[in-house]
Amino acid sequence: MSETATSLSSFVSERLDAVDQYLTGELPDRKHELPDRKQQQERFRRTRETTGLLTRNLSVEDQLLQSMPDASPTKWHLAHTSWFFDTFILKPRGADAATKNDHFDYLFNSYYNQVGPQYRRAQRGLISRPSLADVWRYREIVESRLLDIWETLSTEELQLVELGIHHEQQHQELIVTDIKHALSLNPQFPALVKPLIESTSEVMPLRWLTFTPGESWFGCDDDGEFCFDNETPLHRAYIPGFRIANRPATNAEYLAFIEDGGYRDPRHWLSEGWAWVQSNNAEAPLYWHKQDRQWFTYTLAGLLPVAPCEPVCHLNYFEASAFASWAGKRLPTEYEWELAAQFGDSRGHFLDGRVMHPRCAAGDPTELHQMFGDVWEWTRSAYLPYPGYVTPPGAVGEYNGKFMVNQWVLRGGSCATPRGHMRASYRNFFPVTASWQFSGVRLADDLN
Repeated sequence: MSETATSLSSFVSERLDAVDQYLTGELPDRKHELPDRKQQQERFRRTRETTGLLTRNLSVEDQLLQSMPDASPTKWHLAHTSWFFDTFILKPRGADAATKNDHFDYLFNSYYNQVGPQYRRAQRGLISRPSLADVWRYREIVESRLLDIWETLSTEELQLVELGIHHEQQHQELIVTDIKHALSLNPQFPALVKPLIESTSEVMPLRWLTFTPGESWFGCDDDGEFCFDNETPLHRAYIPGFRIANRPATNAEYLAFIEDGGYRDPRHWLSEGWAWVQSNNAEAPLYWHKQDRQWFTYTLAGLLPVAPCEPVCHLNYFEASAFASWAGKRLPTEYEWELAAQFGDSRGHFLDGRVMHPRCAAGDPTELHQMFGDVWEWTRSAYLPYPGYVTPPGAVGEYNGKFMVNQWVLRGGSCATPRGHMRASYRNFFPVTASWQFSGVRLADDLN
């Protein structure tokens, strides 16, 4: 791996104002008013339409599948995202779409204990009734009733709508990742889309971007542009100097790790990670299959040869950490990642119903690429509250705060993330063994 370093000043010469703002400690201007009523209504319509489009190539049977406890059937996602608007906006007005006899509150409540009990997550695939057609009718009723009262919604209700839009975008990503896991268990390796023909097959040279020590701003201001509560409050932190890779690690680099005995060498693995390797007989990332001495990977375009230039994905935290150790590097902290992301290229690949797979990095290797989109990037940071974090009141306070234990932070979004959903301060989180998301790794290192 190349050790070529590129200075921050040369890398962001066209963005000197932004660099000065961070290094001098000036409060970043992130204020952005809630979209006006008409704009927000259009975003609501587009979001709901996108969710429906994601199901266009799925059969009724596909949408009932639940392949593991962490995943949910497509039908459940369709119902739950409507339940959110129904429960938090329509029901307080007495206009809720679900009746007392259809058990929607119980079946499609995810984890909101203050709302009521929930059906067991691991058994969502057993909910054959209400039917998929019933769920679609439910979606239509919720949308119609919400649009009917749109002009009367208060500021507080519009804020809940905004939360609901972003909530549905999260579930759009889960629809993709959950159905991929389910279909991967089919020995026919079914395809939902056509294989992508890449414009390049060259692996971008690995370069290093240097960030000098200093204090910077992190998180977001919840009085400004939308963000989830776990991204607040906006605060300052001192960051020691570090270096970060210009792109995510590639399949070619991870193949070198495998071929060097990476899954057989305990030196690079955390103790629990090595136990995971042994108990699962792990030898490659999720969805990789070796046939006639060649590695293939299951994609939503079917089983395809592993492309050397693509970002390696579907790694769990243990695999990402072991690979970084083998490479003589480490994972970035979430603060390092967020600082670097302020100066990275935002032209990554996001949710596209025709692709749904990470793509090869292309462009100037002296710049930061794919900080957003393509693959989520594991950090070495535990998912914990920021200094001064306060859990929001009411049931919506259960959205993030109660999960701040035994989880690790990922940053940047993936090829299954809607483009408008991502920002530098966004904090995703999963347990260390999770790999069914499009999760990869970007290497980092301390300054010598």
